[in-house]
Amino acid sequence: MKALTKTDFNFEGQKNVYHGKVRDVYDINDDLMVMVATDRISAFDVILPKGIPFKGQVLNQIAAKFLDLTSDICPNWKLATPDPMVTVGLKCEGFRVEMIIRGILTGSAWRDYKNGCREICGVKLPDGMRENERFPEPIITPTTKAEEGHDLNISKEDIIRQGIVSAEDYETMEGYTRKLFARGQEIAAKHGLILVDTKYEFGKRDGKVYLIDEIHTPDSSRYFYAEGYEEKFQNGEPQKQLSKEFVRQWLIEHDFMNEPGQTMPEITDEYADSVSDRYIELYESITGEQFQKVAVTEDIAARIEKNVKEYLRGCTHKNA
Repeated sequence: MKALTKTDFNFEGQKNVYHGKVRDVYDINDDLMVMVATDRISAFDVILPKGIPFKGQVLNQIAAKFLDLTSDICPNWKLATPDPMVTVGLKCEGFRVEMIIRGILTGSAWRDYKNGCREICGVKLPDGMRENERFPEPIITPTTKAEEGHDLNISKEDIIRQGIVSAEDYETMEGYTRKLFARGQEIAAKHGLILVDTKYEFGKRDGKVYLIDEIHTPDSSRYFYAEGYEEKFQNGEPQKQLSKEFVRQWLIEHDFMNEPGQTMPEITDEYADSVSDRYIELYESITGEQFQKVAVTEDIAARIEKNVKEYLRGCTHKNA
């Protein structure tokens, strides 16, 4: 199986391209964004040396599905998916804040709590909580998007005081975040899952706040299986998760956390294929639909280029 790990397109009207850890984003005439979900995979802030077949298709199609299923809640950037690995949408001026919302005390929030922290991003937490315990109501713990390295926790008050986002725009983002998360939880519950926590990114265009980027994918969200959640919680056992956490665990088992002196373990074709199978399982669990593999006999990059160019030639969009 082949995987797409690099793109170097030149579309008509292209202003620039941004190569992220996983996605390559092409700016068309400062008006549209062509977002290519590659098969690259990252963990511990490093891109692994081998791509994962079908991963880009999985992430792109989950995100597209959830953007459509939440478009009644708030406007979003998506216009079309001209290829299984591509979304084209409106270019927005992104806010330098990620809205992270948590329904359960786990992950980094639990690690901080266990070490005595009782306030995260200005949100006060009650004493006596246990790992994987539900919050009385979901909490929003935003981060600022750092120029380099890890994003930094920040409170709503500091975001507004520092002028990173206006009070009015923050209130809009906060309201959208809670409604989007509630919708995501409802959909997850129908498929026997719990949407534990996730992140949303927003931008602005023509004075209006839009939801941008991906949503509710296993790369941006954490899911637990609903069956057995309560029993595992009561017994203090680890929850069965649906996320890319299994890749991090594999790296840890092979003595790699991107720390000085550590060497990336070899990613064999067999391991890459096993990760691919897990991502397809994630897709089917999250969407409740069977995954349809796109044919990989042809050149993936050539297919994407052809499909995007055809879409852009016939594109006549109106602002949502």
